Amino acid sequence: MHVALIDPSRVVLKIVAGMLEAGGHTVVAFSNSAAALAHVEADPSVACVLTSLEVEPLGGLELCWSLRALVDERRPLTILVMSSARDDRPLGEVLDSGADDFLSKPPSPQELHGRLRAAERVLGLQRALIRQADTDHLTQLLNRGALMRRAESDVAAASAENPLAMLQVDIDHFKSINDRFGHDIGDQVIRRVAQILRETGETRATAGRLGGEEFAVLMPGHGIAGAAVAAHRIRIQCAAGTVPGLPDLRFTASIGLSEWAPGDTVDSLLKRADVALYAAKRGGRDRVAVAGPDMEPAMVG
Repeated sequence: MHVALIDPSRVVLKIVAGMLEAGGHTVVAFSNSAAALAHVEADPSVACVLTSLEVEPLGGLELCWSLRALVDERRPLTILVMSSARDDRPLGEVLDSGADDFLSKPPSPQELHGRLRAAERVLGLQRALIRQADTDHLTQLLNRGALMRRAESDVAAASAENPLAMLQVDIDHFKSINDRFGHDIGDQVIRRVAQILRETGETRATAGRLGGEEFAVLMPGHGIAGAAVAAHRIRIQCAAGTVPGLPDLRFTASIGLSEWAPGDTVDSLLKRADVALYAAKRGGRDRVAVAGPDMEPAMVG
């Protein structure tokens, strides 16, 4: 576990950091509480803050409040407070400030590691709940909400030097598949397409299900040319895909592409991909199309 340790005493920092490292934890130590807060904000891998109450310039209770205000329900963080003056500070006040547990200072190795093991169990449960909330249960891809949050982050990071492409993928004639073979088979087709999207071979690609038979793939670091290669690979794999027990059932997918441009939002990027997708549908399906900032679609390849 990545632990941020804060205490004004370099001796205490050295002793407690040694205990933590002996337990296999990664430790970054601070004597300045404001610097520690800035580090936790900048590094989401920090899962635990172990702080003394006697810290500056932010006092221990203020630091706990600030840490709780910093993180949200999507970032689990355990805050452990230690003090050599426990009787002078009501435990309830410490816990009400946002701390999860209280240790005497200096803690014994047994107490410290026991509290950290308990914290890791809670963090594991919180992470599992977040994954469950972000996951489309039919496909195990990101659901729409999680994908849009990822898109917000990718759009914010996009630039001329760091391009971003979006693919919108739709299974062709999906209603007729459901009508002819039943919804269970339709679900299998959706799962097969999801598997293909997971196996695009693009390490930075993120796929999600927008709803029904429609998917999107975010491709940071890719312009239109690279995204088109991936899109055609997906299209070909869909056309060659089969459903277990129904070798004669074939399906295809149409794909729309868009590329980030200055001033783009997630909505504008998705809108252009949607325009391109419907151009691919109108062009005969089983095709890839792109729409630029002028919203004019064109077939690709």
